Parts: sequence; structure tokens; C-alpha cells
Amino acid sequence: MYDSWLRLGFDTVRLGLEAQTVVALRLAKLSLGGAAAQAEAQRMVTEKLEAAAEAAMTLATGGTAERVVRDYRRKVRANARRLSRG
Repeated sequence: MYDSWLRLGFDTVRLGLEAQTVVALRLAKLSLGGAAAQAEAQRMVTEKLEAAAEAAMTLATGGTAERVVRDYRRKVRANARRLSRG
């Protein structure tokens, strides 16, 4: 029982740390301005709305908090990879 709570806690902390990396990379990109910054800002808003809807659907259909965090982490890591490439 405590195993799942502990794992969820660690995964949530990792999500927070990974998200901070994405925030820093996005701020750097947005600070440059131009069309790429505009596209990134638009993408960011769209992604957040989609992720929130997906999380709500996961929970509404009987999914777990662990699943929601795992899905968010996957998306955050993908963003970090994409943004760190340039």
C-alpha cells in the first residue's frame, strides 16, 4: 500500500523537476521573439488544454493518479527533448 504512494510521490517530484527544465527552455525560446516564439507560445497553450482534458478523461474512466502523472511525465520529457535540440 505505501509502495504505490511512495512511487507516486517520487514520480510527482520528478515531474516537477522535469517541468522546470521545460519552463526554462521555453522561456529562452520565447525571449528570442519572432515567429518561432509565437508558435511555441501557441503550442504551449494548446498542449496544456489537451493534457488537462486527457487527465480528466483518464480519471473519469477509472484511471489512476499514477497513470496521469506517468502520461504528463512522458509529454514533459518529449518537450524537453524537442526544445533542447533547438
